[in-house]
Amino acid sequence: MEDCIFCKIISGDIPSDKIYEDDKVIAFRDIHPQAPVHFLVVPKTHVKSAAEITAENSDEVARCFEVISKLAKQEKLGDGFRVINNCGENAGQTVPHIHFHVLAGRALGGTLV
Repeated sequence: MEDCIFCKIISGDIPSDKIYEDDKVIAFRDIHPQAPVHFLVVPKTHVKSAAEITAENSDEVARCFEVISKLAKQEKLGDGFRVINNCGENAGQTVPHIHFHVLAGRALGGTLV
């Protein structure tokens, strides 16, 4: 998608603080962190949201979670971390490209909102 900011990050048209990349997934630090550790894990294939996961693209979503596990070890997040996905505008999704926020580095509490 030519107007998708994450597609532009994936293509290299917009710079990012990249911490991981392979043929299916990219991960980079959030530009507005909500915790001491806050990065995004994004499949390279444009999928608008979790509502559009299908048998044809679910392997890329699964790969995101494999990468989250790998990065949690790399970032030494053994004390715990939170993975968040917002699906749709009413849920707070501001970029229409599925992505997963990983937050850590402090106690995040038991409530989500």
